[in-house]
Amino acid sequence: MKTLQGTDIRILNENIERGNIKHAIFDFDGTISILREGWEKIMEPVMIESICGDHEPTAKIIEAVRKYIDESTGIQTILQMEALVEMVKKFGLVPEDKILDAWGYKKIYNDRLMVPVRERIAEIQSGTKTIEDYTLRGALDFCKKMYDRGVVMYLASGTDRDDVRNEAKVVNAAQYFKGGIYGAIGSVEEYSKDKVIKEILKTHDLHGYELVVFGDGPVEIRNAKANGAIAVGVASDEVRGYGWNEAKIHRLTKAGSDILIPDFREGDALIKYLFAED
Repeated sequence: MKTLQGTDIRILNENIERGNIKHAIFDFDGTISILREGWEKIMEPVMIESICGDHEPTAKIIEAVRKYIDESTGIQTILQMEALVEMVKKFGLVPEDKILDAWGYKKIYNDRLMVPVRERIAEIQSGTKTIEDYTLRGALDFCKKMYDRGVVMYLASGTDRDDVRNEAKVVNAAQYFKGGIYGAIGSVEEYSKDKVIKEILKTHDLHGYELVVFGDGPVEIRNAKANGAIAVGVASDEVRGYGWNEAKIHRLTKAGSDILIPDFREGDALIKYLFAED
């Protein structure tokens, strides 16, 4: 590993072919927007309560839930809920007739998650908070600079498509993503980040190094590497909106990131590196 001189940008793979980027895919939550910061702390009790029913949670259950959430960050929520159904059955604490399907568990989770999300959106709309308060530091400026260079940009999120499109407008990011804003619309057959990457490469006849993928979850990083794209891991501290998150550093390094950044404050240096202008 090396660090770009005078920056916090970590280069984990010096062998990527730079200077040819034409398209870029961004994850949304935790990469650009922090409207959903804390979603893990909402999903964890939903999963634990669903698995335990009327029983007290054990250390084994809590550990299993935390491990799963950590590993599945970035995939569609419905897939996480399908995994929850299997966990409920596996631990066997809830009677068969009380076990919900994945959509039932998703509704419980989504209803809880949208309470703070709606509050944050209302804060922006009322002026008590700014867009900068709910976006990762430097992210919007970075998106504008990539857009101004003629890079075709896409948003691809595990969150429901209508919510992603709405929240991208709220934080003033939607204007840069002329390639499309993608989100969950149902099953993995209908939508996945891997499918979006493959379709972009095929449709535009791209070589992998002509596409860069930015994300704070291991899913999009693994998908990027599997398809030969450049993978930039965003190991962001979503609570502050900038700086390193140690858990994400480990997670994104393990997933195969070529480059690691804590946020986009050093976006100019990152662009120069990606476009081989350094």
